[in-house]
Amino acid sequence: MRARFNNPQAAGQQFSPAMVPGIHQKGDVHALHAPVLVLNASYEPINVCVARRAIVLVLKGVAMAEEENGHFLHAARVALRVPSVIRLLEYRRIPHQTRALSRKNILLRDRNTCQYCAQVLGPSDLTLDHVLPRSRGGASSWENLVACCHSCNRRKGNQYPAEAGMKLMREPRAFNLHTSRHIMRLMGRSDDKWRKYLFY
Repeated sequence: MRARFNNPQAAGQQFSPAMVPGIHQKGDVHALHAPVLVLNASYEPINVCVARRAIVLVLKGVAMAEEENGHFLHAARVALRVPSVIRLLEYRRIPHQTRALSRKNILLRDRNTCQYCAQVLGPSDLTLDHVLPRSRGGASSWENLVACCHSCNRRKGNQYPAEAGMKLMREPRAFNLHTSRHIMRLMGRSDDKWRKYLFY
């Protein structure tokens, strides 16, 4: 039977973040993409990341696991518990300003949901759509980019949504601190282990 450790160092193994990509069992792939709540050292919720990133932060000694989700990720000689909530060991000042415009942040804002058909998908199954096509003057901005599945993206093509007979779920807006907190609270409703950190 494989040993299971809360702390990899307790096994006497030399761990590095490079070991994480070596986890390859079919059931573990989904677990690597599970959302993890990130707390500042003060226990203030500041972000959501995927389990793979959370494990790397814990192995680097940047954060510690506060809650676990009950799953294990199996490496070559050890099984790691998958965190549900992690806390940074050093306080980070989080500026109260709009986040950088990036694919990751657009998908996070839209909760990995196609804004045309409402299908929830993994990041690799989603693309970004320019609501107003670039070829027709559309900018790459928070207000003009939305998460979109490949099927809807092909259907819409170089058209306005109305021209393609499509409708947006909601008007796209910039991702600010208020949006971030709102998303974390929405996600926390389905995870009892997040609630005590989000509803206060």
